[in-house]
Amino acid sequence: MTPLPTHEPFEMIIRVQPGDIDEMGHVNNVIYLRWVQEVATAHWYAAATAEQKASLLWVVARHEIDYLRPAMPNQDLVLRTWVGPAGGRHFTRHVEILRQTDGKPLARALSHWVPVDVETKRPVKAGPDVYAMFSREEE
Repeated sequence: MTPLPTHEPFEMIIRVQPGDIDEMGHVNNVIYLRWVQEVATAHWYAAATAEQKASLLWVVARHEIDYLRPAMPNQDLVLRTWVGPAGGRHFTRHVEILRQTDGKPLARALSHWVPVDVETKRPVKAGPDVYAMFSREEE
């Protein structure tokens, strides 16, 4: 299987589920954070080589998220992610959550991920292949 081009945005579409809605009648902020993690993880599993997936897991060191508009019940959303710069053990990742019908952004996130050895579950320095595939300089 040929890995996906990792410097291009990766997208997945989801539908807001009844359990995502809070007492305000829209998607709870915690759900947005779950989606940020889900799209990042999906990108890793879609793009990484078998060897990379067998040796590394990822943990979040930091999330920054801006909530722009509410997501409502039964809406279809586009989760879009792309990689940013990496340094040391920190890899930057961007996520946008968009309403599919009109492309309006609902949330934007910036996360810092750290590679972890699959066996020891301890942070490790990724190999040059991971840096080449999952980092890039900001434009």
